[in-house]
Amino acid sequence: QVQLVESGGGLVQAGGSLRLSCAASGRTLSRYVMGWFRQAPGKEREFVAAINWTGGSIRYVDSVKGRFTISRDNAKNTVYMQMNSLKPEDTAVYYCAARTASIVTRRADEYDYWGQGTQVTVSS
Repeated sequence: QVQLVESGGGLVQAGGSLRLSCAASGRTLSRYVMGWFRQAPGKEREFVAAINWTGGSIRYVDSVKGRFTISRDNAKNTVYMQMNSLKPEDTAVYYCAARTASIVTRRADEYDYWGQGTQVTVSS
């Protein structure tokens, strides 16, 4: 089993930045694909970004390209997402997810483990 714990969410003004972290325990994540998803009130869970274990394959949803950066530190069993130029439409609960397969995917149903989420609120 893998346990994922997100941190780093909070309230920020539009144009500000936050850095989310996802710490894993229970098993090393070094071979897993790691992803970030988000869910706004009344909306479906949305793919945000994902990274493979080497960092050589990264995907973003178009709405965050150029503003968000996903990265990982396999030695620390942690994945990060730096979020810059935040917009009110980025407001959501952000979830970290782990996929035991090696191919990056945007599909939430292809991830095996999920964290509890961290709230990000961007005020206008």
